[in-house]
Parts: sequence; structure tokens; C-alpha cells
Amino acid sequence: MTLPCQLTAIPRMEALSNDESWQHWFQLYGPKLLLCARQWTRSSADAEDVVQEAFVRFWRHQRHLPGEPLALLITSVRRAALDLARRDTRRSAREERADGGLDEPSPAFISPSDHDERRATMEAALARLPVEQREVLVLKIWGELTFEEIAAQLDLPPNTAASRYRYALTALRKELTAADCHG
Repeated sequence: MTLPCQLTAIPRMEALSNDESWQHWFQLYGPKLLLCARQWTRSSADAEDVVQEAFVRFWRHQRHLPGEPLALLITSVRRAALDLARRDTRRSAREERADGGLDEPSPAFISPSDHDERRATMEAALARLPVEQREVLVLKIWGELTFEEIAAQLDLPPNTAASRYRYALTALRKELTAADCHG
């Protein structure tokens, strides 16, 4: 997979103290965080909200912590996405109780472009992976973390992270054809 932004040397957060520095850093690495967030959210808009919330939390409270800033930010994005999912689940349950379970009408058919179809196919295949495998895959590919860093983030042994990654790739290979991924 090709990522929209290539990582070069990541500036340390200690060097980033003024508004211009954080804006520059966010412009460089925001797209990568958005790709990660998109794997844990239902829509692009939710992913954008999650990245913004995670970045603000990180910048205010964690930027001076030791360690790799991108790894810390990806963890922050993951946590913000999980918080959003929990809020949405609670809100949906409250709304369903309030309206007696009435269903909303389904939207009219929208014909997606080929790119959108491929993206939807790939996202659906990712969604069908077990959560444990999907988390490792997202952190490895979009987060560009090592298995040791993934293991630290998810509190599991590095070999388990590597195994889950291999299982996820195998499952995706079985499910997706070259046409699904490349057109």
C-alpha cells in the first residue's frame, strides 16, 4: 500500500513549542494519523474529529513525554476513536429507547466511482478481520510501528503482534483479489 505522506525524520516534540511548529508538524503527519483513525471510525468526518481531538489532547498533555511522538499520537488517536465509538453506542441506545425503535428511511442509491468501490471493498475486508488482527495491521502499515512498539501499545508480546499481523495479511490475501486493490 502506498501512503499519501512519506515519513522522514520526525521532529521531536521538545523542539516544537510555538504555534507555527505544531501547525507544520500537523500538516506533515496529519494525513497518516487520519489514515489510522479511518480504520477505527465509521466515516471520514468521524476520523477527522478523532484526529483533531487526539492531537489537541496530545499537544496539551503529552508532547513532553519521552518516546516516539508518532507512536504516542497513534495511541491517542486509537483511544479517541474508541471513546467516540462508546459515545455513539450509548447515544444510539438512548435514541432507540426514546423513539420506540423507529427505523429511519434508507438513503437513495448512490453509485460510487471505481475508486470508492475499491476503497469500500478493502474497508469491508478490514472490518471483517478480528479486532486483534486489525489493530496490529493498522499500527504496522499506517502507523509504521515496529512489532516491539505495537506490543508495548497493545500490552502483548512482540511475537504475538507479529503473528497477528501475518494472520491478518493471510486473511486479506484470501479475501481480496488484485483487482480489488488495484483496479
